[in-house]
Amino acid sequence: MGVATLFLAGAGTGLLAGGTTCAATQLGLLTGAVSGGRAAARPVGAFLAAKLVSHALLGALLGLAGGAVQPGPRVRGVLLAAAAVVLAVFALDLLGFGPARRLLRRGREPGHRREPEHCREPEHHQEPSHCQEPSHCQESGPCQGAGHRPAARAGRPAALGAATVLLPCGLTLSAELVAVTSGSALGGAAVMSGFVIGTAPLFGLIGVTVGRSLRALRGRLTALLAVGLLAAAGWTLLSGLRLGGWLPDGGGAASAADSARFVRSDASGTQIVTVWALDRGYRPAVVTARAGVHTVLVLKTRGTRGHTRAFTVPSLGKDVILPVTGETRVDLGTPGPGRMRFVCASGHYPGAITFR
Repeated sequence: MGVATLFLAGAGTGLLAGGTTCAATQLGLLTGAVSGGRAAARPVGAFLAAKLVSHALLGALLGLAGGAVQPGPRVRGVLLAAAAVVLAVFALDLLGFGPARRLLRRGREPGHRREPEHCREPEHHQEPSHCQEPSHCQESGPCQGAGHRPAARAGRPAALGAATVLLPCGLTLSAELVAVTSGSALGGAAVMSGFVIGTAPLFGLIGVTVGRSLRALRGRLTALLAVGLLAAAGWTLLSGLRLGGWLPDGGGAASAADSARFVRSDASGTQIVTVWALDRGYRPAVVTARAGVHTVLVLKTRGTRGHTRAFTVPSLGKDVILPVTGETRVDLGTPGPGRMRFVCASGHYPGAITFR
């Protein structure tokens, strides 16, 4: 597959389906990029530019080294949990929580510093070019750090944009698989760059909207927005715990009819467990099979384009990217008694096989 074709394939995936799924996973980072109270367009631009660079570099590495540089499901679970913490900090900052504001270095905005009386100049001496203040007064002076503020303001959005490479959604994983199979640094960079560019219009719209809302709502409906961000943080944390396989074992029981319908044995005695990956979950989500028997999981898709195409078994550290339509076989070995959980690679749609 040529470089141009790889780029178009990545851009098409990002434009048609990747924006919404990745925005849901990376909302915390995007909110942090635009929550500094400044015009939203500039930090969104820095966020997207850094995201493009980090994903292009990852694509090049994947093209050269294959899947060896791809973090496993439990590592991604930790990263999702960390993203949830970041999102919660931004929500607490909106509520004026002191430790969160100090953590984000916004406890005292530069424009609201109070100068000591002896550092203030009389009005008739104020000139735009006058910055020669005593050293003990320069901390509050109007020119202190003026040449560094634009870079500092762009630094956080850029850092958060680059960090999105650590929080891939299901379709990002699909693009990464294409980068792996490209077999070259240029091909891998092309498909990942195309994917990010395809998602950029929706990310830009969400970022500008959130940024303007934060500015407009500050001091009025900020609490409502902060509650929404805290809810998103909780959902992100739950997704990370699912992806890592760390949630308490409390899933529902499989029905006898589902177990009979979706579990069978072939002529060799291998146990075949069939699970359909639908756009909004797996069917059956819970199934019971026999323990101590060689088992193969058959994953089926038919026109599936959602998160569920990126299938993960946390306990095995296994990620499988499913085709839009087709059948994929995953060898589970010979499981002992217990519950083998599975989930989509973004941690949103869980399921389990109970072996007895």
